[in-house]
Formats: sequence, structure tokens, C-alpha cells
Amino acid sequence: MKTRRVGPSPSAAAEPGEPTTISGVSETAGELSHVDASGDVRMVDVGAKPSSRRQARAAALVRMAPETLRTLHALPKGDALVTARLAGIMAAKRTADLIPLCHPLPLTHVDVSLSLSEDAVMIESSASTTAQTGVEMEALVAASVAALTLYDMAKAVDKGMVVENVRLLEKTKDPV
Repeated sequence: MKTRRVGPSPSAAAEPGEPTTISGVSETAGELSHVDASGDVRMVDVGAKPSSRRQARAAALVRMAPETLRTLHALPKGDALVTARLAGIMAAKRTADLIPLCHPLPLTHVDVSLSLSEDAVMIESSASTTAQTGVEMEALVAASVAALTLYDMAKAVDKGMVVENVRLLEKTKDPV
């Protein structure tokens, strides 16, 4: 059996139908939608798929000092919460420009909400479209960029901030 590893240790390319190792995950070549039978990455052709109503939700967490949390509305750079929300929405609309194999999608809705706890800001994002492929990457990019924007705006006052737990919460697909 020949394997192909994408990452630090090189190995031989897999034959069509042979298992392929990509970042430590073994799959049969061709079963990964963004990997062709020879192990090369590709943009998936979704042209023959019917359009569906698709929605996704994602989240991220930014941990920070309680004192930093209390100042997020009045930082030297401005209101970090408002800016992060707008940055997340704008980023979702640019996902195909940031992630090489993503399809550009006609987003019908994007939302980013931020809630504060004692030592963290929880970010939740949602994205919707009617298209031939899903919007989970748009939701993940929205949550990630909102988190990074908070980090950027508050880094001068809190060197210990941590962005963590970026994850997909849900994705749905319904016929139109």
C-alpha cells in the first residue's frame, strides 16, 4: 500500500483507490472531496448538485483579564465589540478569497453575536445561503475573524489574551 502524507514527512503518492494519509487521517483516495484520485487538491465541481437552503453556526472564545473585558467598549482603537462584529460579517462575505478551495457563495444572511462572561467573550456566528454547497466555512471564518479583531484591538492592554475553541456548532441543509 502506497500512502501520501501532506505535512512534514514525505512519502510516495497513493494509487487510485489506495488509502491515502493526509495530516494523519487515513482515507481512500477520491473519498475526500477536495482530493482527487492521484492525491492532488482540487476545487469540487458542484455544478450538477441541486440548490438547497443551507445554514451553519460556529463559535469562538476569546479569554482575557476581567479588567480588559470591562474596557472593550472604550479602547484606544474604539469599541472592540462593535468592530469585531462588523469584521466577522465582512469576513464571511470574503471567505472564498481567504480559503483557496471554497466556492464563492451568494450569502443571504450573516450574523455575529458577542456575549461577555467574567473572563471571556463568546462569539457565535451564523451564515445562510441557497446554493449547491454549504456555508460552514463562512460561519467559521466569521467567528475566527471576529475573535482575531477583538485580540487585535485589546492586545495593547492585555498581553495574556487567548483565542480558543473555534468550532462548527451546527450545519443544516433543507430542500428549496
